[in-house]
Amino acid sequence: MVLDPTKHADWEIAEEAESRMKTCYQLADGLGLTKDELLPHGNYVAKVDYMKVIERLEGKPDGKFIEVTAITPTPLGEGKSTTTMGLLQGMGKRQKQVVACIRQPSGGPTMNIKGSAAGGGLSQCIPLTEFSLGLTGDINAVMNAHNLAMVALTSRMQHERNYSDAFLAKRNVTRLDVDPTNVEMGWVIDYCAQALRNIVIGLGGKMDGYAMQSKFGIAVSSEVMAILSIFSDLADLRERMGGIVVAYDKKRNPVTTEDLEVAGAMTAWLREAVNPNLMQSLEGQPCFVHAGPFANIAVGQSSVVADKMCLKLADYHLTESGFGADIGFEKFWNVKCRYSGNVPNVSVITTTVRGLKHHGVHAGALPCPPGKPIPKEYFEENMAWLEDGAGNLIQHINTVKKAGINPVVCINRFHTDTPAEIELCRKMAEQAGARVAVSEHWLKGGDGALELADAVIDACEDAVDFQFLYDLDTPVRQRVERIAREVYGADGVSFTPEAEAKAKRFESDPKFNDYTTMMVKTHLSLTHDPAVKGAPQGWTLPIRDFLTYGGARFICPVAGNISLMPGTCSDPAYRRVDVDVKTGKVKGLF
Repeated sequence: MVLDPTKHADWEIAEEAESRMKTCYQLADGLGLTKDELLPHGNYVAKVDYMKVIERLEGKPDGKFIEVTAITPTPLGEGKSTTTMGLLQGMGKRQKQVVACIRQPSGGPTMNIKGSAAGGGLSQCIPLTEFSLGLTGDINAVMNAHNLAMVALTSRMQHERNYSDAFLAKRNVTRLDVDPTNVEMGWVIDYCAQALRNIVIGLGGKMDGYAMQSKFGIAVSSEVMAILSIFSDLADLRERMGGIVVAYDKKRNPVTTEDLEVAGAMTAWLREAVNPNLMQSLEGQPCFVHAGPFANIAVGQSSVVADKMCLKLADYHLTESGFGADIGFEKFWNVKCRYSGNVPNVSVITTTVRGLKHHGVHAGALPCPPGKPIPKEYFEENMAWLEDGAGNLIQHINTVKKAGINPVVCINRFHTDTPAEIELCRKMAEQAGARVAVSEHWLKGGDGALELADAVIDACEDAVDFQFLYDLDTPVRQRVERIAREVYGADGVSFTPEAEAKAKRFESDPKFNDYTTMMVKTHLSLTHDPAVKGAPQGWTLPIRDFLTYGGARFICPVAGNISLMPGTCSDPAYRRVDVDVKTGKVKGLF
């Protein structure tokens, strides 16, 4: 029995479907995996040894590569993960050999306001509880590796304060002379915990650490997680782990994890996390889950190694980028594809009628704050709001086209959408140069995604003229300017004096020549201001600072006010999560 998503919660639908799940062994057989490549974690979840798979299938041609992105997110929800699962199921219904890879959800959004990003309705990744609550421990491994670096730093600072050079030399320790006012790194935890954004550590006596200001970020913002997303093999992972800049010494030289002699142990924590996790859709298609960085403060992609493996295992491979195309797709395009060497065939841009209405600010669209009831006007036909808000979709279509990739717009249909609204949305997207498909995968599963599947399969046969937005020899300020103008629609960029000075240092130092540009900005707007909707014109992007990730080799321009530690809202999701004490099953996840 398939439950009706209009009458049942996502967790209820997932629980019912889990009674019919394929085992991980059946999924492995369908993918042609060998026994020694499958690393089971119970009957329904397994890790897969990516190195063995890639080595075994080295000579096999890659399948078609499909990326899924969306319009600028709204509180109404556009359903990007749901679309990924629906398309996976729809292509399965068309008898295509297809696989997908999505990111592991962070405990912060899962227990806060966004949910676990498993999809929804009849298009989900299951088993839902395992997916949502830690999976096989990859995020825990990232936290342990990251926090071990901070343990190494703070203990080193304490010992250098307490002991002489001669005493340290007896233990083969060289004084690093860390500047306590110039510590780059903080601690991480996988929750949205605003109370930990700014803290003081090391209070007590001389044996209780080193007293100084410190901070927490959410675990998925860690550079360790970014490295897990982009590494190519174990040797590359180990090298990148050693390049993480933890702090600076009193002469402003970087102090790395390699300097602290902790990079090897950090890599050891990741020994199992490097392998992608095998799960499935509600309809039994294989789906991998690997890595989990946010796109507004990190790279926002599932892993390079998962993509490389999946492209060998199937004729079609779907991957998802975080948030809207201005952030997730841009980083997929200019960062992930640069590191992987894989060229996508298609990018699917997810949109909804009501999401576009939300962007219709010039036509008087009513605000819809997160956590508040949706105004009734969103359920009524309003062509003016829709037509005005479509500018946001068109901006994202143009971005994908600039990469030389074929865009397919997925109109994720709700039952309140009118035929006239659907037709107007289709017409405007087609006029912008995109294929368009209407999909009802949330309500109908794979059967509701057949039009979308057909459009994507068709688009995969078109020629691709893929090209990056910038070359690595482009000065960093020119890169930022190009991203701001070509992707966000800004008139230009302004830099604070501090940011300008850092940019000039990057441009004059050859060691930064192979660093990619990792923009840090809000996901809620094309601009730096989350309150600005639509596709605004006549504005300037302000860059207030630059961060550097020495292991991931990212230069991160910071636009506007954004925190690496989100906050928990006044009505968090954890209020509705519980355990059935008779069955032991978790309820309330979404």
